[in-house]
Parts: sequence; structure tokens; C-alpha cells
Amino acid sequence: QVQLVESGGGLVQTGGSLRLSCAASGRTFGASSMAWFRQAPGKEREFAAAISWRGINTYYSDSVKGRFTVSTDNAKNTAYLQMNSLKPEDTAVYYCARSRVFVESRQMKDYEYWGQGIQVTVSS
Repeated sequence: QVQLVESGGGLVQTGGSLRLSCAASGRTFGASSMAWFRQAPGKEREFAAAISWRGINTYYSDSVKGRFTVSTDNAKNTAYLQMNSLKPEDTAVYYCARSRVFVESRQMKDYEYWGQGIQVTVSS
């Protein structure tokens, strides 16, 4: 099993920045991929960004491309989501997720382990 814990969320003004962290513990060895999803009030959870094992590839939704950057620190078993130029529509609960095996996917079904989620609120 793998446990994921997000941190770094909070309240920020439009145009501001936040960096989310996702610390993994447990059986973290293996060629896994990490992803960030988000769920706004009244909406379905959606893909935001992903990074495949050892950062071979990164993927972004059109809504965050150019503003968000996903990265990992394998030595610390931690993934990050740097969010710049934040907009009110970025307000959501952000979830990190991890796959058991190597994937290059934007689909929730391909990620077996999930964090509890962290709130990001962007005020206008």
C-alpha cells in the first residue's frame, strides 16, 4: 500500500501562486506515475496534470497549461504542483494520485492510490 498526503493549499488572490506537495509513504518503489486532479464545487473531478516515472513526460489539461508545473523529487518521494497566475476558476479540492505501474494517463481509473485532497481557494 501507498499513502499520499497533500499539503500547501490555502487561500490566495487572483494572480497569486501556490505550491502543492504530495508526500508518498509505504511501498513507494517501482516505476509509478503521479497525477493531480481537482474537483470544484458541484462539478466532477477532473484531470489537471501528470508526470510519468522519473519525469519522462508531463501532461497538462488545457485549462492549466502554461500556468501549472508538475514535478517530482524521487529522493523525497514527493510530487509537487507549482501553480502560478491563479484564477478564481482554479478554486477546487486538489487530489494527488499515484499509479501502481508505469502509465501515461489522464484517466482517474489508472491511478490506484489517492490523497485525501486539499482545498485551494482563489479570491477575485
